[in-house]
Amino acid sequence: MQEEPSSDTPTATEDRYRLLIDAVSDYAIYMLNADGKIASWNSGARRFKGYEEAEILGQHFSRFYTDDDRAAGLPQRTLDIATAEGRFEGEGWRVRKDGTRFWCHVVVDPIWSPTGSLLGFAKVTRDLTERKLAEESLKQSEQQFRLLIQSVTDYAIYMLDPSGVVSNWNMGAQRIKGYLPDEIIGQHYSVFFTEEDRQNGAPQRGLQTAVREGRFESQGWRVRKDGSRFWANVVVDPIRSDTGTLIGFAKVTRDITESVEAQRELEKAREALFQSQKMESLGRLTGGIAHDFNNLLMAVLGGLEIVRRRIPNDPRIVPLLDNAIQGAQRGISLSQRMLAFARRQELHLELVDVSALVRGMAGLLRQSLGSRIQIETRFPPAVKPVLADSNQIELALLNLAVNARDAMPEGGTVTISVREYRVDAEDGPLEPGDYLCLALADEGEGMDEATLERAMEPFFTTK
Repeated sequence: MQEEPSSDTPTATEDRYRLLIDAVSDYAIYMLNADGKIASWNSGARRFKGYEEAEILGQHFSRFYTDDDRAAGLPQRTLDIATAEGRFEGEGWRVRKDGTRFWCHVVVDPIWSPTGSLLGFAKVTRDLTERKLAEESLKQSEQQFRLLIQSVTDYAIYMLDPSGVVSNWNMGAQRIKGYLPDEIIGQHYSVFFTEEDRQNGAPQRGLQTAVREGRFESQGWRVRKDGSRFWANVVVDPIRSDTGTLIGFAKVTRDITESVEAQRELEKAREALFQSQKMESLGRLTGGIAHDFNNLLMAVLGGLEIVRRRIPNDPRIVPLLDNAIQGAQRGISLSQRMLAFARRQELHLELVDVSALVRGMAGLLRQSLGSRIQIETRFPPAVKPVLADSNQIELALLNLAVNARDAMPEGGTVTISVREYRVDAEDGPLEPGDYLCLALADEGEGMDEATLERAMEPFFTTK
């Protein structure tokens, strides 16, 4: 009866190793002869290379390489490196039986006899196709994202290292800030801040806030390469590694100068509309009151004048009647001004010699201003007549003169000047053409900002 091999015999040990290697299905583990022909085959090799053992034994292992790699001599070079250096390790595309490709990691070790002669090679191959495809997908996604960021021109999108140095630059940053990539990469991002902001530590404070709170957002002035300023909306987000280490910052800047200016213009337009509506309402109210008030005063004035004509020249009564008549006349003048403001009093337009009008008011102005106020006039040699309502000009000039007197309680000089003025289409609300500017200047302390804002409102006074 023949005895079975002992478990400790070389034959038994070889059998166990053969069973172990054949049971491995995640790795192709097989031997090559010294000339590169396949001498063994395991289940892992059968699973992802697709060949049965009977099909592949005795075949040269170069059949697993792509045509390009075979043409480049990679199979033989692999064996030469393993022989010379004791090991070859690398990654690349290999070909299955069905012609499909897979990405693999390959290790080739030489096998030597006890006498030092080369017996063959041990080859271990692992299929890494899924990992390779995931890496390629990630690489493609990163490239697409990089191209997307680079193509954005309305936003400056770039990265900073942990210290705030610019590490990349997109087209939007180039357009908004004016720097080319090679001009700004490697520079600290504080170069974009105003001198005042740099001095008060705004750049570093922004990064510290982003690290502490996970985000920093603000608006403020920033500086372009040419030194011009723009109003920017800025967002800074910290970038951390998988372990939580800070590796830099993502910074997004948008030039919102135009939108801010548009918002300001809108607010100004709203304020102008509100003022227009207020003035319209005030005009309607003023017009109604002035019309009725004027009718009443006309009746009072008519009665007073009849009484004045019918009574004898009694020195005790006549002065009282004269004062009453003058008061009624002043009231009528006031109502006419109110009607003019309300646009219910028709303006009597005519050609007016402004210089002659002012000279004709000299006596009235001196009487109104008093002896402590000096009047100076500055008129060009020849002043063209203007189309205006002379009564309204006289009232406006008298009111300005009285205000000037009140602004100089210690006395001073009032200067009345006339100059020609050309209005172009872009100058403002006036129709383009030739105008005459009538100005009255005093030596008073002037108006503060709050008073100046309301100076043109009808009936506004500080008295």
